[in-house]
Amino acid sequence: MAAKSAFLDEDLCCPVCCDIFRDPVVLGCCHSFCKVCLQRYWEKKDSQECPICRRKSQTEPLHNLVLTNVVESYLKQKTENEAVERTKSLKKSESRCSLHRKKLLFFCEEDEELLCVVCQTSKKHRSHQICPVEEAALDHKEELKAALNPTKERLERFTAVMQECERTAKSIRSQAQQTEKQVKAEFEKLHQFLRDEEKARLAVLKEEEEQKSQAMKEKIKNLSRHVFLLSDKISAIEKALDTEDIYFLKISKHMKVRAQCTLQDPEHLSGVLIDVAKHLGNLKFRVWEKMLGTLQYTPLTLNPNTASSSLCLLDDQTSARDTETQQQLYDSTEGLNSTVTDSNELPSGKQSWEVEVGDSPAWDVGVMEGSITKEEAHTCRPGEDFGFLC
Repeated sequence: MAAKSAFLDEDLCCPVCCDIFRDPVVLGCCHSFCKVCLQRYWEKKDSQECPICRRKSQTEPLHNLVLTNVVESYLKQKTENEAVERTKSLKKSESRCSLHRKKLLFFCEEDEELLCVVCQTSKKHRSHQICPVEEAALDHKEELKAALNPTKERLERFTAVMQECERTAKSIRSQAQQTEKQVKAEFEKLHQFLRDEEKARLAVLKEEEEQKSQAMKEKIKNLSRHVFLLSDKISAIEKALDTEDIYFLKISKHMKVRAQCTLQDPEHLSGVLIDVAKHLGNLKFRVWEKMLGTLQYTPLTLNPNTASSSLCLLDDQTSARDTETQQQLYDSTEGLNSTVTDSNELPSGKQSWEVEVGDSPAWDVGVMEGSITKEEAHTCRPGEDFGFLC
């Protein structure tokens, strides 16, 4: 409903130009004028006198801030009222037949047209299915709501994957920070002349972090754009559902088309984590090999991305310590509680290793075909999912 202004146009008119005040100023006599109007008046009279009371002003007029705010508020309210009136007039004209100027009361399902009482009995629509506007609007709204459900489900899937990406991005940053800390700790054990090697390896890590973080940012950005498009589409359609029946029926066909979703489901993440093993695996050996080659080489490097939460991998990624009790370590019905895989695939030919297992009686070493995730490793069954070696 349009608000009624407390002022009339003449209440806010400049006495000189007889128009609404523009940049009003006030004189010492308290009379206000448009700044330009007062300047022109003074130039014409060659005297700084008030156009109303003729009192001369010894100082420059001051900006009338209060009157400026009143005028701006009045003009804004006037514009809003005019817009409301135009909308009312438009809606009133839209609710009547353009041919017969009678109220639109019916809807033709075959032609998807709004009809008045005259159009209803015309030859064009005589054999068509015709129903009242209220009934047609209700049916079409139900159809549109049903068409909107897949889009809402797609939005949920995109949002879920985006959230997963955001969590993964945090994990990447956390992994990179932890790996950087470990790399620095290893290099602190070396002499000063090995600092250049340390910097080189940190640079590689930083490059991988930036590349993978940037890739994840791009994916999140792309998912955000899809989420925005889907949200905008849903918002527009839901807004249309709240419009008046006549207007809704006019746009329902377009809205049904818009409700169709052509976006493909988002791809799930794969291979996006930091390759920690590449940076930490056999680190001491590879660095000291350049100097003396005196370190013992371990051919297998454990992959922390597949390690169970109960396992604690040591800094060199070639050994691990179990934090669970002996009874929890192995359960033949549930699978393996504490597992970790090697970071590299085995080449062809014969392979052999020496594995130090300490004094623990509960351990297995096996070979598995293909790669697995941490969750899959936890449910592996010895003898079924991988072959025993020991």
